[in-house]
Amino acid sequence: MTFPRTRRAALAALLAATAVLPGLALAQEGRPLTIVVGSPAGGTTDTLARIIGRMMSESLGRPVVVENRAGAGGNIAAAYVAKAPPDGSTLLMSFTGHTINATLYKNLGFDPVKDFTPITMVARVPSVLIARKGVPFNDLAGLIAFAKKNPGKLNFAIGAQGSSLHLASEQFKMMTGTDIVNVPYKGTNPALADVLAGTVDLMFASAVNVLPHAKGGAIQLLGVSTREPLAQFPGVPPIGRTVKGFESQAWFGLFGPARMPQDVTDKLYAAVKAAIDSPAYQERMQTEAATAVHMTPPQFGQFVAQDVQDWAKIIKASGATVD
Repeated sequence: MTFPRTRRAALAALLAATAVLPGLALAQEGRPLTIVVGSPAGGTTDTLARIIGRMMSESLGRPVVVENRAGAGGNIAAAYVAKAPPDGSTLLMSFTGHTINATLYKNLGFDPVKDFTPITMVARVPSVLIARKGVPFNDLAGLIAFAKKNPGKLNFAIGAQGSSLHLASEQFKMMTGTDIVNVPYKGTNPALADVLAGTVDLMFASAVNVLPHAKGGAIQLLGVSTREPLAQFPGVPPIGRTVKGFESQAWFGLFGPARMPQDVTDKLYAAVKAAIDSPAYQERMQTEAATAVHMTPPQFGQFVAQDVQDWAKIIKASGATVD
């Protein structure tokens, strides 16, 4: 069938207009959805993005790919997604650094609250304080005593500046009165690799990343960041038993660019919630010492805004900064 030129022009205009209708992009079968991650492959954020992405692909009926844009504590990935079209095809899997960086960095180039559409939190993950094999101490008390006698002699591998793991190290130094040098990396995996190789002394690492190495003898497990012991790390005491009041956990969550249509947000939230509620995801999180969590988009938005304020107090008190 052919149309007169004027009718063809009108039809083309109609198709162009409907192409940007809310929700249409999300409904297009076969169009890939990209989850951008601000860390190299293999880190906790990347692992969660790939698990959630596979489940979302099944429920949405479209490919989901994970794209790693590592660097600047997750800010490179966040800035990229903040500028993406708000059609639901480009999302950000971020972590606690998203709210920490609002204060830690002087010039982000984006607003962690205003420039994103919150979808939901997906997990909370505790950390483990580990040490390279052969350090001259066997427990937390020994570490603190050695660090006080030898200021500046020990170092912390920092998997991502601005992450909760970075702030856990700052909190630990502040609460113990120790001088331990930070060694920044572009992600958890290269930082952990150097601890395993004996190049760096200490690291606060995600429980998800530590578990595969917990029984190998290549590292020492000094303490967990939770109030109570973790079943996945038998015999490893909470840090708070030695450093009174110490506690730290990271959160991970999914965002879209700002001004994403409500129906697109709702459909994405439903797909992620179904993944989080699935027995397979719940079992995977429990196995890795993580907690599966979900929040509605409004709840997650409120949480993020409050978390920015809460971390601002801690960062200002610690004096931590990234130029």
